[in-house]
Amino acid sequence: MTDLSMLSATELVAGYRSGDFTPVDATLAALAAIEAHDRAVNAFVLVDPERALTAAEWSARRYAAGAPTGPGDGVPTSIKDMFLTEDWPTRRGSALIPADGPWLDSAPPVARLREAGAVLLGKTTTPEFGWKGVTDSRAFGATGNPWDPALTAGGSSGGSAAAVCLGMGAWSIGTDGGGSVRIPASFTGTVALKPTYGLVPIYPPSPFGTLSHAGPMTRTVTDAAIMLDLLARPDPRDWSALPTPAASFLDQLEHGVDGLRIGFSPDLGFVRNDPEVDRCVRAAVDVLAGAGARVEEVELGLEDPVDAFSVLWFAGAAKVLEAYGPGIEDRIDPGLRRGAEYGRTLSASDYLDATAVRMRLGTLMGELHESYDVLVTPTMPLAAFPLGRDAPPDWPSDDWTSWTSYTYPFNLTQQPALSVPCGFTEDGRPIGLQFVGARHADGLVLRAGRGYERATDWATRRPALLSRDRPAEAT
Repeated sequence: MTDLSMLSATELVAGYRSGDFTPVDATLAALAAIEAHDRAVNAFVLVDPERALTAAEWSARRYAAGAPTGPGDGVPTSIKDMFLTEDWPTRRGSALIPADGPWLDSAPPVARLREAGAVLLGKTTTPEFGWKGVTDSRAFGATGNPWDPALTAGGSSGGSAAAVCLGMGAWSIGTDGGGSVRIPASFTGTVALKPTYGLVPIYPPSPFGTLSHAGPMTRTVTDAAIMLDLLARPDPRDWSALPTPAASFLDQLEHGVDGLRIGFSPDLGFVRNDPEVDRCVRAAVDVLAGAGARVEEVELGLEDPVDAFSVLWFAGAAKVLEAYGPGIEDRIDPGLRRGAEYGRTLSASDYLDATAVRMRLGTLMGELHESYDVLVTPTMPLAAFPLGRDAPPDWPSDDWTSWTSYTYPFNLTQQPALSVPCGFTEDGRPIGLQFVGARHADGLVLRAGRGYERATDWATRRPALLSRDRPAEAT
């Protein structure tokens, strides 16, 4: 018996091609997983079984005719509710946005997935306007962690990470303005890539400007590479979109880490880690060295760029809320309100000063990658903490940026950054390992992450929640 809901996109497409099962079978299994598990974690704000099954039936006909559209055809997929999606409301986690629409357009990643024949199941939870590193909102509630629903799944793409982890679709598309695909990937033991800025087009433009990326969320690095191939195509609506890559991200994926120059920074020069994170990440670095990578611990000597990031981020938050006019204070997340109030105090000079910090950091990282192919860090300095909080208990700050110090620097620099699972705390909470590459070196980052994934079994671990009320199976 095979649980179709837990097969990777790669395995699903192989099964469709061989005739072992169909996209309809896989879609029914994903919908059954949603029925079985979503009440525990609140990953979805919208599920559309009828539309999903219709798309699956069309996909099955294409496979039966020997004419699938490609490696995404028939793959059950979820969409973070930050992306415009034709015929479905895009609420962005906010009560300020009515559901009645009309909803006439799709954002570029959604359009590319539909063109690829992916089966769209529904839309996943996000905090209000994706503003913070956990997933909860007044409008749609909190998203729990598949490994323990009393813990946060992280954010802001927490719904997508929880869905992928529990087989509620093989993959998802999320946004990342300061760590929003990588934070929940680390907390849920899944895989997520923040690509080089512009590689995956975005429309409408994010109010958070060029901090905001879109990227794949999956259970395997191979699936992330396949999904990136589908998404990395320019769209005329995005003025900053990059050209279509000349080669597939699969081409170098299985070349391993032998001979790669890897710089390992255990703390970026300013981060303090939970000891269990240190233990798992150092063990992961030993695995990379054992697989032939030339690993050196590096002293980056960075100063925390959080102040510059906050200027850029909360200026964006102020701009988000400006569109809704006065009198909304009691209808929005209190933390978002405070951030927007700070954003409204900022001047053009403050913004330019923050941009200068950003440029200096980008130069420093560019120089680092003259010596190292990939930088390796923890994805997060800690594991998941209790649900319903913006920061861990007894943390010195309630700001989400105070505990995400490994992620937002690389939104400032626009570099590709990949999170893969690398272990667990003693009480069973996942820990993530981050691979960072030079701008445009997405293929190298995926290759390094795949080399580590292949040498370990972390990507095969599954939460105990999956042993309860298992979804539909197929022979």
